[in-house]
Amino acid sequence: MTRAQKILSSWSFNSAKKNEQEAEETTSADSGDNHLSIAKESLNYLLNDKRVPRQVRESLSDDFQQVEKMLEKIEHEHIHISVLGRVSVGKSSLLNALIGNEQFSTSPLHGETKQSAYANWHEYEEGGVYFIDTPGINEIEGEQRAKMAHEVASRSDIILFVLDSDMTDTEYQALKAVVSEARPVVLVLNKADRYTKKEKKELLASLIQRVDGLVEAENIVLATSRTTEKHFIMVDEEGKETETSKEFPPDVSELKSCLWSIVKDEGKTLAAINASLFAGDLSDQVIERIMLVRKDVAEKLIHAYCVSKGVAVAINPVPVTDLMAAAIIDVTLVVHLSRLYGLPLTKTEAGELIGTIAAQMMLLLGTIWGIHFISSALKLGTGGLSTILTASAQGAVAYYSTLVVGKAAQKYLKQGKSWGEGGAKGAVKTILNSLDRDSILKQAKGDIMTRLKAGMSS
Repeated sequence: MTRAQKILSSWSFNSAKKNEQEAEETTSADSGDNHLSIAKESLNYLLNDKRVPRQVRESLSDDFQQVEKMLEKIEHEHIHISVLGRVSVGKSSLLNALIGNEQFSTSPLHGETKQSAYANWHEYEEGGVYFIDTPGINEIEGEQRAKMAHEVASRSDIILFVLDSDMTDTEYQALKAVVSEARPVVLVLNKADRYTKKEKKELLASLIQRVDGLVEAENIVLATSRTTEKHFIMVDEEGKETETSKEFPPDVSELKSCLWSIVKDEGKTLAAINASLFAGDLSDQVIERIMLVRKDVAEKLIHAYCVSKGVAVAINPVPVTDLMAAAIIDVTLVVHLSRLYGLPLTKTEAGELIGTIAAQMMLLLGTIWGIHFISSALKLGTGGLSTILTASAQGAVAYYSTLVVGKAAQKYLKQGKSWGEGGAKGAVKTILNSLDRDSILKQAKGDIMTRLKAGMSS
């Protein structure tokens, strides 16, 4: 198994929950092109989905802009490699050493990199590979910069996580966060020239043990990102000592070889899966926002029908007609809810759904229905304001029943026309337990009286 395949295999293990099937695909050039095509189709579909409400698209405008950038990246078959690490571990100088010139700003001062920076890796024969430098993950008062670094990482195809010594807890937690983003990680021990052979061996052993389960041992490489000067004492035949110095150029050969291997063998597939994961994450966010919008609209819709049903039952003195009016209103409510959730029901299907809900309500709240009929009978023998008061009491019961029907239907539709593990009984019971019956009946009476008085005054 090649180093690149091991990286992809390790990454596949850590991201199995996100995209197990795609990660197990082969990594040939043809499959890479196929993956890019699939990812491109997914991104285009997400951008052009007319079903996404305007307010949802606006609330996620930054993410949709990222989709457009990622689509452009795929169109040009670009690969993005981002570097993460603490302040002053040599991230910028490491990238400069890989590129072969001073593209990224370096400084002996902490926190020189204030924002993400890009540069093309022209040395890679096929081009299209870009390095992304990021701020230090542990900068003082730099939480936003650290957050930005992780956001960059989530949109990159390969992550270089850079250390300059044994791993700290801050670095370990940051590495875990990066690995959880389901991106392949190469761990780089920079400034390796500062250590003796024995110290390097001990450091590597410590790192391998520390990142076990996160990064494969084969994916930990040594690097020296800056030109270093070493001083020597030369002793001639006469025992005379002479001090001399020698410069050693940066050494990133092991890292360069590793990256070349990954980009060549897995680059297109990594870019495609990265884009697909990003599209999937954004799709989840879109769905979540849509469900919140639908929930808000659904709750307003249910309340409106509750009031309408309560008033209709309150002003109608004939019990049988009360039930007919209630049934019509409930059916219309469920039909409207089904359209709101994109799962339209016919009136017959809505009626059957209401029948299922009502049956469970009868079992759980049988006494309320007794009150309903008694209230209807009382309404026939009273007049004036007493009629309104009695009617509002009965209407409140009708209001409450429609609230339960609406919430139960909403749950059924939200779950894709499914009651879930507990079935209809469990769903209705959960809803009934979540409602404060007395406060709802009190609110219902108030809403109904307000509507009735408004009708009388007009």
